Amino acid sequence: MSGNASGAEEEFADAEIIATESDQTRPKDPTARVRDVIVLVLLSVTAVVTAWCGFQSSKWGGAMSISFSQASSARIAAARDQGEANSARQIDVSLWTLFVQATATGDKQLASYVQARFPDRLEIAYKAWQAQGQKADSPFALAAYQPPGQAASVAADRDADRKFATALEYNTRGDHYTVLTVLFAIVLFFAAVSPRLARPLTQWLMLAFALALFLAGVIIAATLPILIS
Repeated sequence: MSGNASGAEEEFADAEIIATESDQTRPKDPTARVRDVIVLVLLSVTAVVTAWCGFQSSKWGGAMSISFSQASSARIAAARDQGEANSARQIDVSLWTLFVQATATGDKQLASYVQARFPDRLEIAYKAWQAQGQKADSPFALAAYQPPGQAASVAADRDADRKFATALEYNTRGDHYTVLTVLFAIVLFFAAVSPRLARPLTQWLMLAFALALFLAGVIIAATLPILIS
């Protein structure tokens, strides 16, 4: 009985030796070290680029908020200036109405009295209206009539439009950097997973895919504007 046990132990020991020798003689992947180095470098560089894209997305988002705020302030200024222009126009319309009524009734004294009190803006428009043969309905229809605040209101309104368009542009740029941040996060995922796959071929394929995504992201990032201050 002991002889059978001893023989079984010897057979088990011989099997272990054969398995060990088989493991030692099994060919190893000669590119494993190169692949590991590439993965390490890719992970490191991608982490830096991801942080950079996140920083740029934040900067452009802040610039967008500032531009929207400036556009809002310009709108308020335009409304204030337009209110001033409307108040002046109401006064001028009242004077013009009284002047027309006096002229229509033949009251030259009243007409002269009212005309003498025309503000400069209305007097300039009135003379231009007469010079053009009174073709327009009134002096107020001419470009020569410019009540106070009118030009400033137009300028502020245009400035608000520019600021609003700039804010939308900044928002688009921030979105581009946000998309790149997601893209580089995917690169990190595939690069980190690739060494854990079973076969060297699938490891290389996964790593190649991560490298392709990384290069695509870098090329796109190189075309985007940069905001530092």
